[in-house]
Order: sequence, then C-alpha cells, then structure tokens
Amino acid sequence: MPRKSIELPKIEYLSILNENGELDKELEPKIDPKGLIEMYRYMLLARRTDERMLLMQRQGRCGTFPQSSGHECISMASIFNINKDDWHVPAYRELAGLLWRGWPLESILLYWNGFEEGAAPPEGVNDLPVCVPIASQLLHAAGIGMAINMEKTEKVVMTYFGDGASSEGDCHEALNFASVFKAPVVFMCLNNQYAISVPLSRQMACETIAQRAVAYGMPGIRVDGNDVLAVYQAAKEAVERARRGEGPSLIECLTYRVTPHTTSDDPKRYRSDEETKEWVLKDALPRFAKYLDQKGVLPEAKRLEMEEEIDKTIKAAVQKAEVMFQSDELLNPLHMFDYLFADMSPALQEQRDELAEHFKTKGKDWTNPQKKEKTPASPRA
Repeated sequence: MPRKSIELPKIEYLSILNENGELDKELEPKIDPKGLIEMYRYMLLARRTDERMLLMQRQGRCGTFPQSSGHECISMASIFNINKDDWHVPAYRELAGLLWRGWPLESILLYWNGFEEGAAPPEGVNDLPVCVPIASQLLHAAGIGMAINMEKTEKVVMTYFGDGASSEGDCHEALNFASVFKAPVVFMCLNNQYAISVPLSRQMACETIAQRAVAYGMPGIRVDGNDVLAVYQAAKEAVERARRGEGPSLIECLTYRVTPHTTSDDPKRYRSDEETKEWVLKDALPRFAKYLDQKGVLPEAKRLEMEEEIDKTIKAAVQKAEVMFQSDELLNPLHMFDYLFADMSPALQEQRDELAEHFKTKGKDWTNPQKKEKTPASPRA
C-alpha cells in the first residue's frame, strides 16, 4: 500500500494591535468602553504593585517573589472572559487577574512575606491559591474540569503556566486528560522564553508550544502576548468553545520576561541587555494606552488621574499589611498545627502543647495571646 499523508490542523498566529500601534480593524473585538478601561486599570494596578513590591523587597520589607511586570496583558485580557463562578487556577505571575477577581492587595503582600493566610481566596470566587510548584496546578485544573462535566454545568476553568512548565510531565498529563475527557479547560501558556535561565531553544525542538495541541487533539493557537486585543479574542473563542462542551484549548502567548525570574535572580548572567531592551519596546501597557487614547476611551488626563488613585490604593494596602505583619493572629506559631487535620492526632497535640510550654518559659503565652508578656529581667552590669 502507498504511503498516505495525514492532514493535521494548522497553527495560527494572532496579532490585532502590534507594537507600532497598527490595528487590524477587521479583527478588532467589540469590547465595551467601560470594559476596556477596567482592563487597563487592573493591568496598571498590577504593574505599579509589582514595582512597589520590588522596592520593598530591596528594603527588606518583603520576601523573595516572582515579578509579573510584562505579563499583565495575558492575565487580564484572558480572565476578563470568565465569570466569578468559573474557576481560576493561577501560577505565580497572574497578579492582574487575581486583583480583578477580588484578591485584596494586602493578601498578596502577606503571601509573599511568608504568611500562608495570604493564600486564602476571597469569598465569592472560585479561585485556587497561587501555585508555585511548576505545572502542578494544571492537573488541578484538569480535575476540576472533569468534575464540571460530571456535574453537568456550563462552568469553565482557566489556568496558566509558563514555557518551562510546558516541559514538565504534569503539563502533558493535564493536557491529555483534559482532551480525552473533553474537560472545559482553557490552558494559557505564558511563553516568556526563559525557564529561569534556560532559553526556549534548549527546552524544545518544535517551533511553537501551541503546536503541541495537535498531538492532544485540541485547538491550539499562538498569539502576541503583549496585544490585549489578540489575547482577549483568543481566550474568548476558547471559553465559548469550552462552554459549549467542546473541550479544552491551548493558547500560547508569546511575550518576554523583562524582569528577573524572581528577585533573587540575575538575568544578566544568561541573556543580553540588547535583547531585553528590544522587548521592552513591545510592552503591552503603553501599546494599550495609545489604543485607548486614539479611541477617545481613556485620554492622557484621565490616565494620570488613574495613576494617582492607584498610588494611593497601594500605599494604603502596604500600611494595612505592615500592621497585620505584627499582629498576634498572624505571628502565633501554634497556628501551624491548626489546619492540618480536622481532628488533631494525639501525637500532634502533644507537640503543640510542648511548643506552647516552651514559649511560656520565654515570656510569651501563645495559648492566650492577649495576656501581657512578662517583663524580662534587667541584664546585669
């Protein structure tokens, strides 16, 4: 028998508003002006928060954290397509989306200062906590999607991961299961081209991450990850498809990590300044601002007012968080025992009691935090 060719789906690249401000009006999505302003506001809030947290980290007022600057477009433009009762399963660069979903700024600050209380999602939204272990959240997203099908609802799951995570086994298992069981999951890949210090060329031989969708039997597309309109439109189509019961989609958003991987990383050791400067010119925020100005939706004067409002919001959140950092409710070391089991085991209770007694000898009764601490004896001369 002769060899036969197997026709495979082609992978598209979508760009609607390029870095030069050129707009493809035929592809321009119809977004309400209020929606456009809201998207820009949360992108800007995330950027300014990220910048403030970096200053705080350098001052010793914040722990090590991964910056989200340059990724706001992917988070905000995609999540704008889902509802509060849909599921949001983030990685760790989805600050804009978290804020839009109702996460208080002080919770973000608490989390990156080592307080797990900051990981608790706000009431009224179906969000999972920020996931730091690479790609593990994708399995959670696939499982939630499979449960949605079992419950026969029309909810959707939107989850995020990086190009480095796409090389993990958890990613492939999640994509495969979601596709086989037609789970309503939208997989958003933030391809910022570096898995910490490993460039994409050393991770994979294929041209795009999106083409992997073909192997799993789901639609895949690569979009300009700094183009708000393109990300919005691609996510919109994927969400609608998932809601119709047609299964998952993979969206690769091509962008760049202009910041270090985390605040403890030095990217100058593995990439050039010239490369970074080239990508800074493609930044989504000024591109989107220019678009909004040209449409008469958000003129420069209004943007400056927004900047001032956001600055006040961040300052107030920082002040509130730094007061919370010193509260007994957060500092109480006995709380580490309280959220492991519904019924504490005898061995664990014994350890808790032993630790409580230890602190009492040091002058702090954590079983009764309101009790005044003993005044330490004056040191001998």
